[in-house]
Amino acid sequence: MRVDVLTREYPPDIYGGAGVHVAELVRVLRQLHPDGPGGAPLDVRVRAWGTAADRHEAGTTSHPELAELDGANAALRVLGVDLSMAAAVTADAGGADSAGGTDLVHSHTWYANLAGHVSGLLAGVPHVVTAHSLEPLRPWKAEQLGGGYALSSWAEKTAYEGAAAVIAVSAGMRADILRCYPTLDPARVHVVHNGIDADAWSRDDSPEAHDAVRALGVDPDQPSVVFVGRTTRQKGLPHLLRAAAQLPPEVQLVLAAGAPDTPEIAAEVAGLVADLKATRSGVVLIDRMLPRTDVVRLLSAATVFVCPSVYEPLGIVNLEAMACGAAVVASATGGIPEVVADGETGWLVPIEQVQDGTGRPIDPAKYEADLAAALTAATSDPAEARRRGEAGRRRAVAEFGWDAIGERTLAVYRAALAG
Repeated sequence: MRVDVLTREYPPDIYGGAGVHVAELVRVLRQLHPDGPGGAPLDVRVRAWGTAADRHEAGTTSHPELAELDGANAALRVLGVDLSMAAAVTADAGGADSAGGTDLVHSHTWYANLAGHVSGLLAGVPHVVTAHSLEPLRPWKAEQLGGGYALSSWAEKTAYEGAAAVIAVSAGMRADILRCYPTLDPARVHVVHNGIDADAWSRDDSPEAHDAVRALGVDPDQPSVVFVGRTTRQKGLPHLLRAAAQLPPEVQLVLAAGAPDTPEIAAEVAGLVADLKATRSGVVLIDRMLPRTDVVRLLSAATVFVCPSVYEPLGIVNLEAMACGAAVVASATGGIPEVVADGETGWLVPIEQVQDGTGRPIDPAKYEADLAAALTAATSDPAEARRRGEAGRRRAVAEFGWDAIGERTLAVYRAALAG
């Protein structure tokens, strides 16, 4: 069986949870033998954004943005790459109307969804979509894309409604998919959770790790709240920064926050950080994407990891924190409650949200006060936070291993091929 995986992010160019998911999924899928132990391994071809110089992995093709669309709306440039991917999927057999040996195409995020849809039509094979987020639930993307947000929404809707199967990364995400796209047959929407490589993400308490954390401006011997994620509306950073003003003075706030969506959200976060620094010490902003080694060290040193998201289909970063033995304080929204067990592996913060797609808290001050209270409880009792962190590690290993997720994904492929 041959599967073509279509994605924007792929090593070495990964900036979010979707990219981590694709890289790990491809790795485990290539180890599977669909016809049994004596059969051939699954043939997985990857089509990813980038240039040939970016990567040299066998079975992987890079697709740069089209020079002819230089300067065009960002969403239009995405569709140019998508058409390039679709052409590559079908060209392998030497003809534009041939499947090229492809049995199925699998796209990730709206950046590649139209590539999957068009490839499936051209090749006459099933198209499977993994839903990492939904455009109707990210209206702030209009800040980034302008009129291109209507184009990205159209591309996603077209791909989802035409897909042979849709994979949701949580039950909460599945409910969102069926609410946003009510014409979808619920039988075609499957739940396969995100996973974690528990070997790559594991606690590091070595002296070298402590030295590296200090070099980042963090005191590993003092209580700390650590955030890791992109600077985007859905991650709820402004709420966290306002909540942090209510934390005990000895608690450090560490923000590993890079890749802002827009200059506006970057400026808002920078302003709130400056305001917070004017009133308290221990505020550390790392405004770049860190290598995994440094993220592991930060998470290992954290008293608690915080995920203040207002929209989170699952939140792979919570799994990363749990695998490193960090307790988690997170918003009780989306798929997060399927990962973080309140009272066992962390603290869930209630959030009553406006139902207009933005995810905004109905009462922001109440949410921020509740978030501050949970963070204060966690940092005021390091022994309890450590206990919940250890339970989180056990849960991550037992329930979110990539081997099982690869098998579940293969089962979705088989169902899609069976029609």
